Formats: sequence, C-alpha cells, structure tokens
Amino acid sequence: MTSPLDWIREAAATRAEAGLTRRLATTKSGDGLDLAGNDYLGLRTHPAVVAGAVAAAETYGTGAGASRLVTGTLDVHDELEAALVALTGARSALVLSSGYAANLAVLTTLADAGTLVVSDEHAHASLIDGCRLSRAAVSVSRHNDLEHVAELLSRRDLPRAVVVAESIYSVLGDAAPVEDLIALSAEVGAILVIDEAHALGVVGPRGGGLVAAAGASGAEHVVVTGTLSKSFAAQGGTVLASPVVREHLVNTARPFIYDTGLAPASAGAALAAIQVLREHPELTARVHANAARLAEACGVAAPAGAVMSVPMPGPFEAVEAVETARTHGIRIGCFRPPSTPDGSSRLRLTAHADHTEDEIERACAVLDLVTGRGDHGSAPADLVH
Repeated sequence: MTSPLDWIREAAATRAEAGLTRRLATTKSGDGLDLAGNDYLGLRTHPAVVAGAVAAAETYGTGAGASRLVTGTLDVHDELEAALVALTGARSALVLSSGYAANLAVLTTLADAGTLVVSDEHAHASLIDGCRLSRAAVSVSRHNDLEHVAELLSRRDLPRAVVVAESIYSVLGDAAPVEDLIALSAEVGAILVIDEAHALGVVGPRGGGLVAAAGASGAEHVVVTGTLSKSFAAQGGTVLASPVVREHLVNTARPFIYDTGLAPASAGAALAAIQVLREHPELTARVHANAARLAEACGVAAPAGAVMSVPMPGPFEAVEAVETARTHGIRIGCFRPPSTPDGSSRLRLTAHADHTEDEIERACAVLDLVTGRGDHGSAPADLVH
C-alpha cells in the first residue's frame, strides 16, 4: 500500500543524490568567527541595541498584540519609521513584521493583472513570490542588463509597468545600475521597486542605501524595500516610499493588514541600531575594508557591500568547504540550486564591521585553504579553535 507521503520521500532521495539536502544547524555562543550571518555592522549584541530591545519590551510587552490597523501600532513603530525616513531621505516609511512581508506587500498592491513586471533574474525569492502573487504578467530580464530591461518594457501592451531589482544582490554581492534604472523607469512611466536589504547601513550617505546615494529617495516612482534583520540587528521589514504609496499599502496590502504588528523589542532594537550607526558612521567603512580583504583571500572582486560569492565546482565541494572551515573555527555559508539563479554552487561570505584585523587575517588563512588557493594540508595550529 502506498503512502501519500511517498512522493516527499522520493523528492528527499533525489535531493540527497544531487548534494542539495539542507539541514538545520543550531548555532551556539562561541561557535567560531561568523562569516555567514548578516549582522553586517556587528550590532546584534551591542549594549545599546540590546538595551533598546529590552526597554521596548518592558514598555509595550512582548508583542504588538494586534494588527497595526487595530491596536498594534505603537509609539516605537512611529519612532522607528521617522528614524528610517531621516536615515534614507525617503518621504515616508512603513514597518512590517519581516522583509519578506514587505516585498509581498509592495508587489501584490502595486502590480495586478493590468501590469507588466520586469524582474531581474537574480531577484530574491521574496520578490519572485510577490510577482507571482500579484497576478501580473512577468518578464524576467538578464542580470543587470539595462538594455534588456528597456527591450522588455518596450513590448508592453498593458497599462502599467513595474521594474524589480535589488540594489545589492544577495547571492553575487554585486550592485544594480540603480541610477540608470531610476532614469529608465521614469522615462517609460513605470514604478521601480528596489530591494535594499543588503545595502541599508552598508552603502550610501550615512548608510542610507544606493537609492539615497543616487539622490532619488524622494522620487515618487521609486519604492524601496528593506529589512531590519541585517545591518539593523533586529527583525522586521520596511517600505520607503511616497505617502501615496504608504497609504495604499495601509489600505490594501494583505501582508500588512492581516499580520500582527512588528514586535516591540525588534522595533526598539532597530531604532537603537540606527542611532548607533548615526553616532559611528565609520562602521560602514570597516565593513568595506573587511570585505575587500576577504575577497582578496578568495580571489574574487571586492563586493559592492558586505556580501561576496565564491564559485565552487559543485554542491558537494561547497558543503565540504563549509565543513572544513567550521573545523578551523570559521563559519561560512554556501548557496546551492535552487537558491542560485544561474544553477551554480557558491560559497557565500559576509563581512562584519566588528571583526578585528587579527580575526580577518585568521579567516583569510582558512579561506585560502578551503577555496583551493593555498596548501591543501592541515591549517596552522593557531587557526584551530
């Protein structure tokens, strides 16, 4: 007798044979130098950020208690949105429970059956899912190919258009041609949705992102999404846009309307992290310096932000490299299909502002080993934790 779960078991076996099985690994304190997480500014355990989370929890309790349209909008949400506006120069901000929810909210409310969406082939899964849920016609453009974006838009026979990109891409770590996308979308009357999850706090004036660097934070046709879980060391998402778009989201975005408001502790932590960044703008320079050194050790170009990608021969080799680095006290990540749009397997490294020069040099020695650039024997004894 067959089981209704047999197809799941068969899928698991296929994944294992291809080296694509994923497993949860519990991270413990002191597990090694972190080059895999997204705490780019090193603020997740910063005393001021922790204090901000604690103060918000003590003031408002452990949760928002309701949707923001009921009783779940708190003073700390208003303060956080004002801080995000001040940081980026956007005209208004709206915070949600995750960056994933922010992308779903934007795309399902700004695109519909009368819309052509042109989305970069390396767009994040949350952007792809938002496009699917919007019921729009979707054309996928070649990565960072402005001429292809323009060509796809020129074929439009629908009344509206939305262009979708990340400002810094989460797999390759390269930057989009943001200024050109802003100009092109304005020229053809399209909305431009830019996900700045990996740019906020890391690039642009005061860490305000690449849209701010382009001087387009106040442009009516530009909508920025972001996360509070990376540079801002908390959890949650944000939409930075014109007040017209914000009002539209409040009234029509299901991921906002039907979701409990962002937890007070996360809002308080993010608010404190933005203040720390304001007081210590040198944090962004440290991220870039550390990223450049790590990239050099891996033989790849310095990334646009904190994320870099190292090609590997295949999924088994990528997983082996991660495990070897772990045994030497360095935590790195890897992306395998289907997480990589080009079907390749890659190591994914992230630079953090709080890593010391000694830590970076120790990490570089291990990376030199696992990427095949150095001696394939044992790592020096002082590298082993």
